[in-house]
Amino acid sequence: MKKNIVFATGNQHKVKEINAIMGQDYIFQSLTDIGCYVDIPETADTVEGNAIQKAQYVRDHYQLPCFAEDTGLFIPAIGGEPGIYSARYAGPEKNAQNNMSLVLDKLHGHTDRGAYFKTIIAFIDETDTYVFEGRIDGVILQEPIGDSGFGYDPIFQPRGYSSSFAQMDLAVKASISHRFLATQKFHEFLKQYPL
Repeated sequence: MKKNIVFATGNQHKVKEINAIMGQDYIFQSLTDIGCYVDIPETADTVEGNAIQKAQYVRDHYQLPCFAEDTGLFIPAIGGEPGIYSARYAGPEKNAQNNMSLVLDKLHGHTDRGAYFKTIIAFIDETDTYVFEGRIDGVILQEPIGDSGFGYDPIFQPRGYSSSFAQMDLAVKASISHRFLATQKFHEFLKQYPL
């Protein structure tokens, strides 16, 4: 019998994606599937803290095993920005085009354009918190290139590749992305985990 785990997201696309990758032995449910319609606060100052905060909320209020993820783009030349503010870097409307423009403006004149994406998955059960990290390094391009993907994909070129995330075949991007690497670690953990 498959076991239920809550994914602390209201995004059914993400839930469908995770079920396709890892759903052999588990059924991943969204927040709406368990009747949670709260916009869970993310007030921590790290992606780790935000992922844990979201999973802990579900654990505390619904007494169910839960995992959450948080992702950020980090650019050392501008103090690690946009970091935990990646989605709302240029304002609360979370406009990807405006976010990219702000990054490019702040990087103007910098020769160091190194950057990395980091995804954290936090899983909380009755007694413990487990954290899994995926990271991919690359550079910020001078201008957006490509029209697939989302977020900062058009300006991020992963190390070892000659195209932006937004130019890549989705299957290629999925196989190297920060989110995939974190999910892979979580998947390996669940294979050994006695839910």
